[in-house]
Amino acid sequence: MQTKKIAQLTLLAAAVLAPAYTLAQDRVIDVNVKQVAGPLPATFNFAVGAGRANEGLRADWQQQLAEIKRDAGFKYIRMHGLLTDDMGVYRIDAQGKEHYNFQYIDALYDYLLSIKVKPFVELGFMPSQMASGDKTIFWWRGNVTPPKSYEAWERLVKALTAHWTERYGADEVASWYFEVWNEPNLDGFWAGTQDEYFKLYAHAARAIKSVDARYRVGGPATAGAAWIPETIAYADKNKVPLDFVSTHTYGVGQGFLDEYGTTGTVLLKDDGAISNDVLRNRQEIGASAMPKLELHYTEWSSSYTPSDPSHDSYHQAAYILQKLKQVGTAAQSMSYWVFTDIFEEAGPRIEAFHGGFGLMNTQGIKKPAYFAYQFLNQLAPNELKNTDARSYATTDAKGNAQVLLWDYTHTLPEKINNQQYFVQDLPARDKGKVAVNVAGLKPGAYTLTVSQVGYQRNDAYTGYIKMGSPKQLTRPQVTALKAMATGKPSEQKTVRVGADGRFSTSLPLRENDVYLLDLQQAKR
Repeated sequence: MQTKKIAQLTLLAAAVLAPAYTLAQDRVIDVNVKQVAGPLPATFNFAVGAGRANEGLRADWQQQLAEIKRDAGFKYIRMHGLLTDDMGVYRIDAQGKEHYNFQYIDALYDYLLSIKVKPFVELGFMPSQMASGDKTIFWWRGNVTPPKSYEAWERLVKALTAHWTERYGADEVASWYFEVWNEPNLDGFWAGTQDEYFKLYAHAARAIKSVDARYRVGGPATAGAAWIPETIAYADKNKVPLDFVSTHTYGVGQGFLDEYGTTGTVLLKDDGAISNDVLRNRQEIGASAMPKLELHYTEWSSSYTPSDPSHDSYHQAAYILQKLKQVGTAAQSMSYWVFTDIFEEAGPRIEAFHGGFGLMNTQGIKKPAYFAYQFLNQLAPNELKNTDARSYATTDAKGNAQVLLWDYTHTLPEKINNQQYFVQDLPARDKGKVAVNVAGLKPGAYTLTVSQVGYQRNDAYTGYIKMGSPKQLTRPQVTALKAMATGKPSEQKTVRVGADGRFSTSLPLRENDVYLLDLQQAKR
């Protein structure tokens, strides 16, 4: 049975990684609202990332999260630095007594839950008075060394878990996820060995389960889709709780921890970037002693540096949709890194657009990537059978229909990096037309709403470039750029569906264009 599942995943990979369309004018999307394939995968908005916990105490961070929660519907949020010194969690007094303080965490988590966003808890980094060394990472100095005492680490994790249980109730905390550390396979993030990470994990997992056996704990939260078989084998051999596995992947080569983009990153041309990692991990889980484990990608994006202008470009919207479609249901979540440029790993940034990870910039200007998630969230719950590899088609219980389609074209020339290329004004070339045919509709009047993302369509970054790419924005400039990226439809009109139950249209398509078509039965 397991061999059959792996073969099916291999066939899925071959299908979703098929060559790009060679004749765009031949592209036709044919769907029927009566032919439902199943529920629309909810991996896209299961979770989203944020920089560090202390940033979540800022008013503008909270305002942006509330806005993106409304538009994209993210259910969980994951962030670094929950236990670092700027959260005031742990200290040892002059008499050697341990003290815990959860007031800052309470303020943050109270807010998250008030807007119906649940924590995807990342346990890290090490409180300095618990740490065995002084090695840190980032401007805000997250300590990445193992604890002096693993028993002290376990006590802290247990005390924090018990505190949450008392404050929010066991049933609420049972709906969360607990992930131990971040990218322990990278020396920059973990100064210990793999064995020391597993020891850290085991102490944390047992602490969490000692409070309530229902609580979900996992890891290893590695970079580059690594350590999944090893983590499962360790947990199985040593009877350590493991409810899910997690890891990360990014779509570039070179430039590791290149916080300012000085080395330069290069968007991978391989069409299987991101998706190949996810599909491989799913196969590894299937072949393991725990074949039904959930797989969570708790970080992913086109690039792993917060100085990569691919994040800001209109190309990113199509890139996100392409990768999510390729992954399908191989992972239970794909948590985009991150929702906002209020993000200080490299320190506070002075440029309004600097290639930050965020779906929004510091001033709350929405990037094209934002609308990939907003449009996905506007789809109906039932996915239609659809042979087109670059679209989603959905319907609801009333027979309304949506088609979200895109072109994905890798345009980065050879011998140039992202930092040189994506800072330019990059007009999109024509790709012909795409025909959309929807059958099985009830006859009558419909409101057709068309929304777009692409070059100069919900594309504040191109507008910013045309302004001369000013490092600092005036208030009128912020207002102007926000007006370029509202997500409002480009067209809305009434159409009639005849007795044959069919609707057809043809759309002009450019490189990396995204369209959302929404057909709603007109109210009588």
